[in-house]
Amino acid sequence: MPDLSRLLAPRSVVIVGASPTPGALGASVLANLDRHGFSGDIHLINPKRDTIGDRPCLKSIDDLPEGVDAAILAIPGPAVVDALKALAARKVGAAVIFAAGFAEGGADGLAAQAEVARIAQTHDMVIEGPNCLGLVNYVDGVPLTFVETPAVRLDDRPGVAIVSQSGAMAVVLGTILMSKDLGISVSVSTGNEAASGVEDYVEHLIADPNSRVIGMIVEQFRDPARFLLLAERARSAGKPIVLLHPGKSSAARESAATHTGAMAGDWDVMRAKVERAGVVLVDSLEELGDVLEIALRARPVGRGGTAVLAESGAFKALTLDLCEAIGLPLPALGDATVAAMRAALPDFIPVSNPMDLTAQALVDPDLYRRTLAPLLADDAIAAVVLAIIQTDQATAARKLPPIIDAIRSLAPDKPVIYAGLDEGAEFDPAFVADLRALGVPCFPSADRAFRALGQLARLAERDFERNAAPPLVLVDLPAGVVPEYRAKVLLAPAGIAFPKGGFAVDLSQAQGMAERIGFPVALKAQSAALSHKSDAGGVILNVADADALGRAWNALHDNIATHSPGLVLDGVLIEAMGARGTEMIVGARCDPDWGPVILVGFGGVQAELLHDVRLLAHGLTPGAVAAELRKLRLAPLLDGFRGSPPLDVDALADLVCRLGQVMAGTPAIREIDLNPVIVYPRGKGVVALDALIVTAA
Repeated sequence: MPDLSRLLAPRSVVIVGASPTPGALGASVLANLDRHGFSGDIHLINPKRDTIGDRPCLKSIDDLPEGVDAAILAIPGPAVVDALKALAARKVGAAVIFAAGFAEGGADGLAAQAEVARIAQTHDMVIEGPNCLGLVNYVDGVPLTFVETPAVRLDDRPGVAIVSQSGAMAVVLGTILMSKDLGISVSVSTGNEAASGVEDYVEHLIADPNSRVIGMIVEQFRDPARFLLLAERARSAGKPIVLLHPGKSSAARESAATHTGAMAGDWDVMRAKVERAGVVLVDSLEELGDVLEIALRARPVGRGGTAVLAESGAFKALTLDLCEAIGLPLPALGDATVAAMRAALPDFIPVSNPMDLTAQALVDPDLYRRTLAPLLADDAIAAVVLAIIQTDQATAARKLPPIIDAIRSLAPDKPVIYAGLDEGAEFDPAFVADLRALGVPCFPSADRAFRALGQLARLAERDFERNAAPPLVLVDLPAGVVPEYRAKVLLAPAGIAFPKGGFAVDLSQAQGMAERIGFPVALKAQSAALSHKSDAGGVILNVADADALGRAWNALHDNIATHSPGLVLDGVLIEAMGARGTEMIVGARCDPDWGPVILVGFGGVQAELLHDVRLLAHGLTPGAVAAELRKLRLAPLLDGFRGSPPLDVDALADLVCRLGQVMAGTPAIREIDLNPVIVYPRGKGVVALDALIVTAA
């Protein structure tokens, strides 16, 4: 990793392209430095001017003293490469390139960006950009950006670090966080990442004591494997990473490519991998700001459910609907909590979660403290949301002071979140400031509070234990498509169960095989060029005896000849027909960027109509896989539905884990498809009826 200190905390700066013209990039950078009170040396370069204001101007980069820490290139793109070469000759440690038109601008721009990268590597120079808005260090007051930036210092507050490929979105996120009175330690826009990328900044920030949480906006990770290792390190350090990653739609992926010159990857694979590493993945800028607020301001969200103190029966019903939809558990209260709540409440208010306090607190303001205390003491409750009707200034003035006093006196060791139900209600903003000073995030709607809290609650519940089973190495793998009969031979030593059977190249071998395994049998045509056997009539089932086998053998070969004239089969797989069970689909692939992932879900019609599948990172424990299986929409079928027997979920989870071991141990494999996998009742195991392997050519 490059040493980022000369870029992020420079003691001397040069502005190449300095200008006195208001609104010019160089003028805006200089104005920012002055506004923030930058105390280091500032050098200005403009060949047409002797001074700008009361500062002297140098005519050329060649006139610089050696060893300036950071250069800001406020110049057009065609002049950037020559300027970098001159800066390198003067031993400048870092540079910020605002100009666009590099990798996102075609072949010439891509070549220029490659030259930028070469200069950085050759001269050990940290380069931010091109096509970026620069950075702001709010700890030391260093704004290396042309965007007008408030001169706000972090001081002794905990900070959010912003790392964004988009400069505009970094500015927007910074504005959102400042509006919440949250501290920002540093904001970096990485742009095209010619010579430094988001991974470099994350590694630096993990060790930064001023950055408690890292908020990221990334369109494309250029080094996914490194980012995953860093995310795990950040999680271990107790430093949450909250990520907004566009790219679910094909249009968004194309937009990312044109914006930053990055190729867009598979969003679903990315999601499985980063969440496994401990990253919180959000869906919008609003949610990014909301999750960051809870992560920075409140106590850490632990394992357990959420309790809600509200003031409306109708809102209680709405809360139940929403929290079920977003997967935020609202557990029943424990016996001791119910007893304490019952003692605190008037008889006409029933105890429940969510809790409807009605309007009683208007006449009994201590009710907030008496009900909040037992909820905070309940070990099953990880967080409490106060959903309060504010109405008007007079009503808010009766409710908020006792709420603030209750939180102050109780000193909660778990998150308490305030949510106003009536956005736009007028009340004294000092109340919000008091709540925030007590570590209470404040939201204008309960919906946003629940969604943001749900993200951190799911993080707390994730199982990060690694499967201790060793990788499994498949040997003698052929290149390209490996047909079923060979794939099954390769996978069987990994403990994956297949039907009894064998491979036959003529009818005599097929008959001998069928006699050994017993009728009825299935016949399957085998060829690397025939991955969809059924479509070609290459599968014949329930062959009952030797005579039927002869007829089936001839029919199968006739079907193949009709469907694919000239195709020569390797042979035919003869397998015993098995008992009926529940069809599942299990597959794996090695993403070129993110590595192995496993797909598991219901097969057959369910797979086609509902796409009821889960995409999992490899390396999960069997217990974690089983938990993921129970998140499928048709999961009730796994545990017995309407009198059907529970299925062997443990055996299915073991199969998924073994497939992950194979992918981890055999990197030449690009894809494995087991479809269908038949799951039998509990204790009866699973059988993969088909198998296909694709390896690197």
